[in-house]
Amino acid sequence: MTREQHSVLAPEAPDPAGPAPRAALPARARLTAGLRRHRRWLVPLLVALLLAQMAGAMVTTAARQTPTIDEPVYVGTATDYLREHRVRYNPEHPPLGKLVIMAGIAVADPRYDASYHGDQGEVGRHLLYESGNDPWRLMLWARLPVIVLTLLFGLVVLAFAREVVGTVGGLAALALYAFSPDVIAHGSLATLDVPAAGFVLTSAWLVWRARRGPRLYLPLAGAALGAALATKMSALPAIPVLMLLAVLTVYRRAGADRRRALVRGLAGAAVVAVAAIAVVWVSYLAVDPRLRFAPADPVPVVHGLRGRLAGLLPFPRAYRDGMLVQFAFEDRPWQGYLFGRLYTGSLWYYLPAALLVKTPLGMLALWAAGSVAVLRVRRLRPAAPYVLLPPAVLLAAAMTGSRDFGTRYAVFVPMFLAVGAACLLAVRWRWAPVVTGALVLFVAVSSVRTFPYYLPYSNEVFGGPAKTHLRLHDSNVDWGQDLGRLADRLAHRYRGERVWLVYKGAGVPAYYGIHAADPRRVPPSEVHGLLVVSDSSVAKARGRLAELIDSSRPIDDVGHSITIYRR
Repeated sequence: MTREQHSVLAPEAPDPAGPAPRAALPARARLTAGLRRHRRWLVPLLVALLLAQMAGAMVTTAARQTPTIDEPVYVGTATDYLREHRVRYNPEHPPLGKLVIMAGIAVADPRYDASYHGDQGEVGRHLLYESGNDPWRLMLWARLPVIVLTLLFGLVVLAFAREVVGTVGGLAALALYAFSPDVIAHGSLATLDVPAAGFVLTSAWLVWRARRGPRLYLPLAGAALGAALATKMSALPAIPVLMLLAVLTVYRRAGADRRRALVRGLAGAAVVAVAAIAVVWVSYLAVDPRLRFAPADPVPVVHGLRGRLAGLLPFPRAYRDGMLVQFAFEDRPWQGYLFGRLYTGSLWYYLPAALLVKTPLGMLALWAAGSVAVLRVRRLRPAAPYVLLPPAVLLAAAMTGSRDFGTRYAVFVPMFLAVGAACLLAVRWRWAPVVTGALVLFVAVSSVRTFPYYLPYSNEVFGGPAKTHLRLHDSNVDWGQDLGRLADRLAHRYRGERVWLVYKGAGVPAYYGIHAADPRRVPPSEVHGLLVVSDSSVAKARGRLAELIDSSRPIDDVGHSITIYRR
């Protein structure tokens, strides 16, 4: 047991006047004493219950949602890895996350036509809808490995917070993680955001653990960092942060000789970097041992400093070329939507504002209080860089991006700050456990109330999931996930009616029995019956579509992501 844990769990010194009555004990002491008596079975039980409810929420969500916009790309690419052993599609994202998805696809054993020619999105849709496969079954199997990985990251949150604050803090952190709507929403999809963020979290925790044994934990931390880099390139800003933390860890552990301590710290950072680079190479070798790269689409040419930096990365050619694709994406004039305003380009404050909308109120309060606590409480200060610095740097980097598409680009924030929030329990205030417990319960209730519509979640101040589309768009609300629900709604409530559809997503409406026309291709006077529009398309509506919406009456919504109008 660490010194930090002992200080939280140890009983108070005996009072010379005799033991205090049970009712007179502080709330923290009563809670800790109860845990100490029953911890052999109570703590594992609580952990199991928290992870079980999270697993239930994610599996149920995964089973009911149709493919989101990005998922067919990753599923098609992972299937190509499985059958053709080549790096051809989706070079802008390294292979590891798709290899995780591939584990589920291997069980589903889909039919795959390697001779089909198209871009990466078309290949994914052809696999799902035109190859004789069941897209419901295939998507569920593709999502299950990501769900398992998300649950394992919950154990990392538990262990990290437990080492910093103690057992009660570990449970509080796990509860915040397990009830986070953003983590549940994106952890139940066959996408890369949660795996990449979770691997960065794991790396930070292992660097923290390296205080005990750097020879064991620094290589493991490097491997976890490499897993993040081999999943999404957005993890690259974490490299200098975790190398710096490795130096700090070894330096603090070394003796009085500062020069020798610094040299050892730099050596530790080098170990982290080398291990990370090795994992990236291994992920490509796992796809194709010959490291062939024949991209389906031409790789853009990027001049200037960015192009030169990409060429200097110590990674396979496919990784370096994928970075050029990412730079080309960043140069596009994307549209954003925030608080009712449609704009072209990006807003530096978009992600903080979106997090404010999409984070439960109790969680926001605990993040703020816990972050202050980890900086103010003396015995927690050594943990502050490990808990707060990685998400701060990653968030700052994400805020410079050109794609204001959703809080999934900052899903590492609820992961790291779940650990930070638990630090409130270390404050010497008799009501700290009660306040923490009440806020965690508030988070749980808010999360459970949104079931199973986690993707469009927003907190109570902003009107809940039904109102999110008024303030945000894209993967914050409407990512194409409710096409199946729309088909059920039309079949049960509006059977036989004429349907006009503007759908934003990767699904194929006709496969689900939705037979509709595009209202933008005919004169408005011919559009009668039901006008069905994805909420992201509503937010961005201009011209003819805006006229159609303004002259129609909303009568229903599906999953808080699609609105049905009557004309």
